[in-house]
Amino acid sequence: MSTIAQRHTSAGLLFILIGVVGISINDLLIKQLSGGYPLHQVVLARSAIALAFILFMVRAEGGLGILKTRQPLLHMARGLLVVIANMTYFVALAVLPLADATALFFVAPLFITALSIPLLGEKVGAMRIAAVMAGFAGVVIMQRPWADSTTLTASRLVMVLPVLSAFAYALMQILTRKLGATTKASAMAVYIQATFILVSLSFFLLAGDGRFADGSDTPSVQFLLRAWVWPARDDLPLLLGLGALAAVSGYCLSQAYRLTDAATVAPFEYVGLPLSVLWGWLFWAEFPAREVWMGIALIAGSGLFVFLREQHKARIIARSAPQQRL
Repeated sequence: MSTIAQRHTSAGLLFILIGVVGISINDLLIKQLSGGYPLHQVVLARSAIALAFILFMVRAEGGLGILKTRQPLLHMARGLLVVIANMTYFVALAVLPLADATALFFVAPLFITALSIPLLGEKVGAMRIAAVMAGFAGVVIMQRPWADSTTLTASRLVMVLPVLSAFAYALMQILTRKLGATTKASAMAVYIQATFILVSLSFFLLAGDGRFADGSDTPSVQFLLRAWVWPARDDLPLLLGLGALAAVSGYCLSQAYRLTDAATVAPFEYVGLPLSVLWGWLFWAEFPAREVWMGIALIAGSGLFVFLREQHKARIIARSAPQQRL
């Protein structure tokens, strides 16, 4: 691995860690707001604020000219995938404990690593594949497919939503890798936030009066379709924080997948697992079940193994490379 490639890998890992921490806090704030606002109103406020932040990044990376693209359909597909990923995940988050929803979503890095082989042509060795399979086993344990539905915290349908979200997210990141060669991270973030705004406004026009939520006492349905309300003064800082986090996290994730191959970056998204446990315990007194702890151990262990394996391979290649005389 060349010095430039090593720098790109290090920068990519730093960006992914910042992005994951931001997303984890974002989930915390959205779950906090899910009892009083419709999802599309929260998303619109978040994206509008985020777009204002991102435009400053666009200026720093070259100005409005970088928003021009020769691949509008791919950017549109990427935006729709991230909307699907967010909507399905947040609807589940209104019902599931934060740690459980995050754990179910964390099949996403496994999807990314697996999809990077056929879609990106990236090479993933047997050891990394084995580690990914161990992480996937951890996700299955967290889902508890053997348990009786009456003992679960939510219906089977709700528990499937984070997995659907994970698959859409994985496809979105694969597109990020393809588009990243010709598109700046800030430009990709603008396209995503613009898509969120358009979808949220469409929801407002169709369901903003709450008529589709009438008669339903299901928290997920209420969160998705309840009527818009004017934000309370105490909630305004939360909405502002959501926008800032969306801008920073979206930029960092795009940069991470632009600079480093997907199979290396993806496992580090597992950092969000212990963070979700911490937030759930601190804010809602949620304590994960034994199966959740077992799954987290397997997933975190597999992610750490992948990282150590990559570092070991890089050192071997560096030692075997011919040394140039100064």
